[in-house]
Amino acid sequence: MSDPTSLNLLNIGDKKIKTLHITWFAFFLTFVVWFSHAPMLAFIKEAFDLSTAQIKALLILNVALTIPARIIIGILVDKYGPRIVYSCLLVSSSFLCFGFAFAQTYEQLALFRFLLGFVGAGFVIGIRMVGEWFPAKQVGVAEGIYGGWGNFGSAAAAMSLPTLAMLIGGDDGWRYAIASTGVVSGLYGLFYYTQARNTPKGSTYFKPKKSGGLEVTSMKDLYFYLFMNVPMYIALGVLAWKLSPAGVSLFTENTMYIFWGVLLVLFAVQTKSIWHVNHEHLKEGVPELEKYNFKQVAILDLAYFVTFGSELAVVSMLPLFFLDTFEGLDPVKAGLLASGFAFMNLVARPTGGWLSDNVGRRASLMILIGGLTVGYLVLSQITGGWWIPVAVIATMCCSFFVQAGEGAVFAIVPLVKRRMTGQIAGMAGAYGNVGAVTFLTVLSFVDYSTFFLVIAGCAAVIFFAAMFLDEPKGQIAEVAEDGTVHLIDVG
Repeated sequence: MSDPTSLNLLNIGDKKIKTLHITWFAFFLTFVVWFSHAPMLAFIKEAFDLSTAQIKALLILNVALTIPARIIIGILVDKYGPRIVYSCLLVSSSFLCFGFAFAQTYEQLALFRFLLGFVGAGFVIGIRMVGEWFPAKQVGVAEGIYGGWGNFGSAAAAMSLPTLAMLIGGDDGWRYAIASTGVVSGLYGLFYYTQARNTPKGSTYFKPKKSGGLEVTSMKDLYFYLFMNVPMYIALGVLAWKLSPAGVSLFTENTMYIFWGVLLVLFAVQTKSIWHVNHEHLKEGVPELEKYNFKQVAILDLAYFVTFGSELAVVSMLPLFFLDTFEGLDPVKAGLLASGFAFMNLVARPTGGWLSDNVGRRASLMILIGGLTVGYLVLSQITGGWWIPVAVIATMCCSFFVQAGEGAVFAIVPLVKRRMTGQIAGMAGAYGNVGAVTFLTVLSFVDYSTFFLVIAGCAAVIFFAAMFLDEPKGQIAEVAEDGTVHLIDVG
């Protein structure tokens, strides 16, 4: 494929195009629900008389649960299929949305914002769905369209919800605006169940031999896999510390220690589960045709750490950044200006996927990560003396490389190992949230300029890591439940 238009997006009679459209809209709704709070923070801060520290705690809580949620959802998708998992997530998220919208105390706000982090795992589901419906030469663009239009949900929320709240009027206008996103999410979950199918007719839905962790193909990769799980638990541990008296005092120091203990237990349980999944087939030996290199997964994790991780962090703080940096802005104008960062998803992620399909998987990823490094260096220089349109253009240029980089990452994910696409996507997605927690925690200690510089520094390091990515080529072998071996083209 030489041109993204060859997807023939206007051919609504094509079942794979229909599947792409109904799936990106499901992802779009999860992002609307997940980030419905961001453009409303000014209203929420006034309604609950919150401090800046409490607002920052809400931002961190919003991305915390998504770390384990994406791992869990990845396992469920590979086992049960994306159709039923996406439907259940959309319906359940509507109730969590109502809980946040009508919370009466800060503690209730914090609890439901934490639980709504589970909604952010919806992205993983569609990666497997789209990967099932599109061949390797089209999957980059298709995944880019899915991710780009889906991520646009945060921009749609920023552009529409403050205006809707003001149209409703009254002290509770913001509540009804947020709740309306829950209504739409629940109804669409039912619609998606009736319309979606896991695979094209006649295709096999490959499932992992065992659930509970990725199947790796060497002992070296097993230890590497266990090591790569550690940062996810560290991120959650840092979050607990940040919410203790050392940070915003959302809970006590004893609660923090209990939380740390629970994380240690969970890590031990996950390690045992991963060993259970892998020890038997590693002992017997893995056929050469079924082998893959876990290094691929690790590099994609790190790339998503700096791309999606920085996007989540920046989307969460950008409206307040514009309010604090430029005098004379109101919350509605600041939300509209900030929406430019997420707005670029519509073009950037499909472009990143197209570059990956046509220029090369590794080369495109390195180019885009290099571009976002420069972009964040520019954002670190923005001050109140800048002309606002120039600041917005700089923001959108940076976001192009960020989101195109995300598209390039997930153009590769479905090509690593088909039957574990959900879990690989889940782990990469979880690293995106580790990045968000990391960067938002950094923001709680530093000014805006330093925050952007930290992201740029991380991106520069990961640029060099991307040099070691292997270009997917040839075929990968997948074994169906009946024992038959299928060869799937990946390059």
